[in-house]
Amino acid sequence: MYAIVETGGKQYQVEEGRYVDVELLEGEPESKVVFDKIIMVVNGKKSKVGQPYVAGASVEGKILKNDKAKKIIVFKQRPKKGYRKKQGHRQQFSRVMISKIRTSAKKSTKDETVEAAE
Repeated sequence: MYAIVETGGKQYQVEEGRYVDVELLEGEPESKVVFDKIIMVVNGKKSKVGQPYVAGASVEGKILKNDKAKKIIVFKQRPKKGYRKKQGHRQQFSRVMISKIRTSAKKSTKDETVEAAE
């Protein structure tokens, strides 16, 4: 079972028991995080596709660490003008361990009693 999750303006394929590096999330390491923008959930031959998101689906995980990626070099130059600019950049990310993929939100007994009363 896997799901397509949207976070940080990007889409990631996640599976239970695996980790994924996403854009930096607020929160300390070992804190829990819930992704609610689920685009698609695939369970064997069964799949749910959202329009734009799957209703009631969520993905739970735990932040393992907040870190910086490998340094990249940005170099700009204009020919015959003597202009050169060298710059480095390290993108921050959060490593999240996926613990559970929920396909639909279960109704609580409180919601059922309200609907039964109506």
